[in-house]
Amino acid sequence: MAPSVDIFGGVRVVELAQWVFVPVTGALLADWGADVVKVEHPAGGDGYRGLQLPGSGSSVNFAMEMVNRNKRSVALDLKSEAGRDALLRLIGTADVFLTNFLPSVLGRLGLGVEELRAVKPDLVYARGHGFGVRGPEADSPAYDSTAFWARGAIAETIAPEGLAEPLPQRGALGDRYGATQLAFGVAGALFRHQSTGEGSVVDVSLLGTALWMIGSDVLSSLQGAFHQSPPLGRPRVSLPNPLAANYRCGDGRWLTLCCLQPDKYWADVCRILGRSDLTEDVRFDTLQGRAANCAALVPELEAAFAARPLAEWHGPLDEARIPWGPFQRVDELLADPQVQANGYIAMVEREGHDPFPLPAGAVQFDEQPASLRPAPGLGEHTDEVLAELGYSWDEVVDMKVSGAAL
Repeated sequence: MAPSVDIFGGVRVVELAQWVFVPVTGALLADWGADVVKVEHPAGGDGYRGLQLPGSGSSVNFAMEMVNRNKRSVALDLKSEAGRDALLRLIGTADVFLTNFLPSVLGRLGLGVEELRAVKPDLVYARGHGFGVRGPEADSPAYDSTAFWARGAIAETIAPEGLAEPLPQRGALGDRYGATQLAFGVAGALFRHQSTGEGSVVDVSLLGTALWMIGSDVLSSLQGAFHQSPPLGRPRVSLPNPLAANYRCGDGRWLTLCCLQPDKYWADVCRILGRSDLTEDVRFDTLQGRAANCAALVPELEAAFAARPLAEWHGPLDEARIPWGPFQRVDELLADPQVQANGYIAMVEREGHDPFPLPAGAVQFDEQPASLRPAPGLGEHTDEVLAELGYSWDEVVDMKVSGAAL
């Protein structure tokens, strides 16, 4: 099934990458029409193929499907002469080379920028790193939990002060954010190529991605003013804006207000809470007054929100167009009418299996979500791609017999 909108139609991407970070970049490009050829080793392929999500009793590897949908798989042993020759022939037909292999590994395989540019001078060479292309740790192995979450200070900016140990990262959080950055870089390089005919080297690291993600805290730290979140359960006596804060509802659920123009919303919030009397208190007339008298105001707001369950706040807050949101569970997110209306979850059909859902991605073109095809089996398209490169059937068979291809 062709993509609903063929943004990258005619673009061929050769992906030599494993796990999540860079393969997600390939998936995002493939979602919108790029021919992404995933090159894997014949013996097992991408290590992510061996990962099953907790609680999944299905034979479908949903983690692998999400990261590698819409691609083709070619299995080549790049340490063999025949396998490497096949890859270089494939590079000669490609627009983009996408990899997260360490520089030392690419060097041993003879797949550095200069070597591939000798085959395709205008190639877009895109790399995902842990710590960046320069510096003493440019060749160090990394995962997003190490380079993004821990070293990138994400955990510090999220965790409240006083926790007994750091917060653990949820699965592949930094990988997917970094992949979006890299996909943007590749798209920019392709635009440059269309304009100038020149190739580009595109680099994105998990460490740099973290720095960008917490940009507001980085700005504070550059001014010497970074403060970790206060401990959980501490009385909120110093909120700069009590209308940009979290409140517990009567059923124990939470909601958040984000009124960044609080004077505009103050009267409506008080009316909804049944506390219009607060608008008559001169201490709370202005943003500055509410901040200065936070210790007196916040308990009043807390008590008002605690008088009704979360479900009963939806209507009044929506009708008044107050910027707010409920703290949802993931199962509630999946049932969210906005998620359903916008096609943020797509169904994938795999032969021999019931259709299954996957996140479709946030980007849409012409008001359409991406169309998703299942991830390829290991080496599923080896014969097909080698034939496209001009290999005869006898040559393909010889490569398979020798173990150079699967």
